[in-house]
Amino acid sequence: MTDEQPGTSGAAPAAAPPPATPPVKKISLPKQITVRELSDLLDVTAIDVIKDLMKSGVMAAINQAVDFETASKVAVEIGFEVEALEEAVVATEEEEEKEDPAKLKPRPPVVTVMGHVDHGKTSILDAIRETRVAAREFGEITQAIGAYQTEVDGHSITFIDTPGHEAFTEMRARGANVTDITVLVVAADDGVMPQTIEAINHAKAAGVPIIVAINKIDLPAANPDNVKQQLTQQEIVVEDFGGDVPAIPVSAVTKEGLDDLLEHIQLVAEISELKANPDRPAEGVVIESRIDPHRGPVATIIVQRGTLRVGELVLATSAFGKIKAMFDDTGKKLKEAPPSTPVEIMGLDAPPGAGETFSVVSDEREARSAVEDERRRKSDDRQIRRVTMETISGDIAAGRVKELQIILKADTQGSVEAIQSSLDRLSTEEVIVQILHASVGTVSESDVMLALASRAIIISFNVKVEPGAKRQADSDGIDIRPYKLIYELLEDTDKAVKGLHAPVIKEVVDGHAEVRAIFRVKGGRIAGCMVTDGLVNRSSNARVLRDGRLLHESRVSSLRRFRDDVREVNAGLECGIGVEGFETFEEGDTIEAFHTEEQAGA
Repeated sequence: MTDEQPGTSGAAPAAAPPPATPPVKKISLPKQITVRELSDLLDVTAIDVIKDLMKSGVMAAINQAVDFETASKVAVEIGFEVEALEEAVVATEEEEEKEDPAKLKPRPPVVTVMGHVDHGKTSILDAIRETRVAAREFGEITQAIGAYQTEVDGHSITFIDTPGHEAFTEMRARGANVTDITVLVVAADDGVMPQTIEAINHAKAAGVPIIVAINKIDLPAANPDNVKQQLTQQEIVVEDFGGDVPAIPVSAVTKEGLDDLLEHIQLVAEISELKANPDRPAEGVVIESRIDPHRGPVATIIVQRGTLRVGELVLATSAFGKIKAMFDDTGKKLKEAPPSTPVEIMGLDAPPGAGETFSVVSDEREARSAVEDERRRKSDDRQIRRVTMETISGDIAAGRVKELQIILKADTQGSVEAIQSSLDRLSTEEVIVQILHASVGTVSESDVMLALASRAIIISFNVKVEPGAKRQADSDGIDIRPYKLIYELLEDTDKAVKGLHAPVIKEVVDGHAEVRAIFRVKGGRIAGCMVTDGLVNRSSNARVLRDGRLLHESRVSSLRRFRDDVREVNAGLECGIGVEGFETFEEGDTIEAFHTEEQAGA
């Protein structure tokens, strides 16, 4: 008998190693997160996240916030193990607790007013402004900045007016996150509505006290008790029903109950013992922003911690700059703003986004770098391919797409049925025309969200597009095709099915700049300009116009503010512009910045 060597046929076969278990991916999620932020964390596209949300019955746009529970379902579906993230707010509270208690001083409460559209939210705020703000020594109100302070028995209260339409759900969410108290406005004649429920959910997620203002009690159809009963169904139990939520009957028209409402706000604020350290670098949040034709970028902000002063360098997520001037809601100039103060500031290089946080920083170079990185990321996001009839038609012609997905909105049910029946007949063996949704009414943001998630075209027949839906469609690159004649609608759709739509290249003017001085620099001459409208981008094409005549057309070769190269300059700001192949500028010339893009054809 011979000895058998290991590995020969006489030995028992070695057991195969067990398959490796893939490591569990873990993720920490905050109480609220936008769809885009969630997609970044999960390393998937925003469209994939929107589709998963829709499966759960949640309609959310790319910049809209969802709560922890909703975001967790999406993350678990993708294969993540989810845990709650310790919120930055908690960290801030801990930080303040570590500070010398002697440095913490009482601050005014920040009150966010929420409610369904047309329930009188802004009317209540206007009534309070008339009776409280106008009486202050600063005189008449000269401007409304979306946030302001009023006084009750010598104590200040800061109010934030958040939009009531569902298009601004994210702003409501962020408003609740920066607030101490939420006033929920419900019309006594209308009761709890969809945006009322959204506002309740946001206030609960923020963990702030709620005070209900039952408005329009002066109307014959007012029924406050019915409102209280409906609130109970949303787990808001008012004091009259044995709960702990105050419900104050008010009328913005007669001003009845407004004093009682303000007293309740002050009482809740006193119980909360709100404090902040005013002697630290300022931090806070942006409420809204815009381009003023005379003052350039302006932003309404609320200081949450520290004291903000004119001349300080402020860094928001997407903008930075030194504060040139600061105003309160009456238009009075301020030199400093302590905690809980709403102010409008000038001096940023661009309007920051609503809900962005800001802080006072000392290093301008780092601030510039951080903002440029953020703008570059946003620019990359906008490069997502537009969904138009032309691009879909091109995909069909190339064999990349086998379906033309359509969302149909029409003026009558008869039109819906007739158009839907005709569109169904356009399907071929190669391409199917699929009607994802068809209904009567205006084109809404929900329609745009569905189109974004499904790469669909929206067809509107004799109906308008809601302003919020138009903004969302422009932002997300969704094609809304308006028609008044059915035969034109069917003809265009038939061309798309057959892959016959050619992209139409159209020119889009970005902005204009007026030449006010000419400077010699190494390598040539540049124009010292003021951007009069729109913006000038470093990548823009450029025309030089003199007295309306075209002198030269090429592209922007350099764009500077002071001595720094920048990516873009907005209206109201000065800059230096170089134009490729042109140097003979004269004062008064106009530089027109433009670009070309594919747009829906005729």
